[in-house]
Amino acid sequence: MPTDYHTWAYSNRFDWSDGLGYVAVWKCHRLVSTPEERRRGVGQAAANEGAQSATVSNLSWQSRLAPYSRPDHRRAWIQLLNTAVPFALGVYGMLLSLEVGYIWTLLLALPVAGLYIRLFLIQHDCGHGCFFSSRRANDLLGSWISVVSLTPYYYWLRTHAYHHSAHGDLDRRGLGDLTTLTVDEYLALGFWQRVGYRLTRNIPVLLVFGPIYQILLKHRFPWDLPLTWKREWRSVWWTNLGLGLGVWAAVEVVGWIAFLKVAAPIFCFAWGAAMWVLYVQHHFEDNYWVEHPEWSFEQAALEGSSFYDLPRILHWFTADIGYHHIHHLLPRIPNYRLRECFEAFPELQNVNRIGLRDSLRCARLSLWDPERGRMIGFDELASSRIGSPAAVEPIGEQS
Repeated sequence: MPTDYHTWAYSNRFDWSDGLGYVAVWKCHRLVSTPEERRRGVGQAAANEGAQSATVSNLSWQSRLAPYSRPDHRRAWIQLLNTAVPFALGVYGMLLSLEVGYIWTLLLALPVAGLYIRLFLIQHDCGHGCFFSSRRANDLLGSWISVVSLTPYYYWLRTHAYHHSAHGDLDRRGLGDLTTLTVDEYLALGFWQRVGYRLTRNIPVLLVFGPIYQILLKHRFPWDLPLTWKREWRSVWWTNLGLGLGVWAAVEVVGWIAFLKVAAPIFCFAWGAAMWVLYVQHHFEDNYWVEHPEWSFEQAALEGSSFYDLPRILHWFTADIGYHHIHHLLPRIPNYRLRECFEAFPELQNVNRIGLRDSLRCARLSLWDPERGRMIGFDELASSRIGSPAAVEPIGEQS
């Protein structure tokens, strides 16, 4: 197996129209190991003992979930209409509310931001090739939505697919996700490198400045994108062109001030909330991180992705992406079938369950501690490496 992700993930063995090519490549050893087993280091041993039966288990899971991966065009069109139409009406209502008082504009921005997130998650499903059954229909819709979501369709599709194929693998981090360092890697950093890492793990910075960096800068010009990724670069430039034309037309109609007063709160509320949901989905205490030889696609899906148990209305606005463990098990399940799938399998209903209040504790988790087999906060560094001079933090206490 090639160790360079460019060689492996984008070789001819990967079918991008499928979005699940990596499932056929990686061997899954076991459905799930408990956090206690991982901490004692016996989870992989148990997996190796049952390799033959585990392969059967993996095939069984894929076949059991497969019926839910069939798109339903009726439900897809209903979702598109009950998202795009209210979103357009909400934006128009915000423009009208400017004549009444800006507080009403900000209040209207909250549900409109929720619809914006839901619209982006339709693009997300198009990228996985599962919103419609037609690849062309998915690509056309995803490309159009990308102008509104400010997220170049093919660029995001490729990096996001790599995230699915590598999450939880310590040897393949850094593309399509928020990089997580181990305790030893963090302690080996210099002073300013530690400061930089802490800033990326500071929740206010992440939720406020993270979207500005990622959406307004990185998605407009992804400077680290290989020049050989021609389709992805074309997607970036076409999205930027469409965005530029859209902004120009809007400003011509309503003016700069009205445009910013409406667009800014939608963007801030939507992407701040989306960043938080994305963070909770893969940053919780009993997470899954192993080195490449021990990595398992199925274990990464079930142990490294949370079930974010949100109130029903928030599940609706986030297109049921809270059932993230199921999404990672089989990314081709459309969002409008995730809840149906969840209810059909009781064994998936308590996997890494995190409630809304519980999720607040995830904010302090910033480092992976292999010795403890869990995520820890910066405040636990001293106790994690007692006796190590490097464990003495040169930066003030932060949780």
